[in-house]
Amino acid sequence: MINIPLHIAIIMDGNGRWARKRGLPRIYGHRAGVKAVRKTIEACLDLGVKYLTLYTFSTENWTRPPDEVMGLMKLFTDVIRKEIKNLKEKKVRVVFIGRREGLPEEVIENMEWVSNETAKFRDLTLIIALNY
Repeated sequence: MINIPLHIAIIMDGNGRWARKRGLPRIYGHRAGVKAVRKTIEACLDLGVKYLTLYTFSTENWTRPPDEVMGLMKLFTDVIRKEIKNLKEKKVRVVFIGRREGLPEEVIENMEWVSNETAKFRDLTLIIALNY
């Protein structure tokens, strides 16, 4: 019998280095990170993991170049909008932890929207640490 953890937490790190090694802009690494998150969510659902925490954007990330920070915020908003249907179909609840101060209004609105849209689901709780 295999013991499956109830909760897995991942610090998302290395996307920029991944892109740089391939001669790509850093945002391409962040997009590749989104693909990895999709696979991780699928694996958690398949294995019966109940909680997945993703440490996605730390307070230290604000020191990155402004265009990269804004690119990350746009990527976050785009991904939430694109993935909501899939998250609901798979009964994934999304909650956020972290400071909302300093986040763009559009990001905060999307955080609230996706949390409300998925509040009733319990197959997997995806905890996104944003500005944490």
